[in-house]
Amino acid sequence: QVQLVESGGGLMQAGGSLRLSCAASGRTFSTYAMGWFRQAPGKDREFVAAISRNGTNTNYANSAKGRFTISRDNGKNTVYLQMNSLKPEDTAVYYCALGVVFARGGGAYNYWGQGTQVTVSS
Repeated sequence: QVQLVESGGGLMQAGGSLRLSCAASGRTFSTYAMGWFRQAPGKDREFVAAISRNGTNTNYANSAKGRFTISRDNGKNTVYLQMNSLKPEDTAVYYCALGVVFARGGGAYNYWGQGTQVTVSS
């Protein structure tokens, strides 16, 4: 069983930065791809970014390109999402997810964290 715990969310003014972290339990973290997703009130969950097992490959939603960076530290069983130039439309609950396949679709991920709230004020 894998547990994922996100942290780092909060309230930020537009233009600011936040770094989300997601710590995973278990010894096989480095064998899994990781993803970040978000869900705003009244909207469907959407893909934000993904990173391959060894961190070599990354993929971003258009809304995240150039502003967000996903990274991972397999020695610490942790994946990060650095978010810069935040906009009010980035307001959402952010979830990390762990899966076998490096993918953009939420269905590819087997385990999910509980989410962390990010609120960006204008």
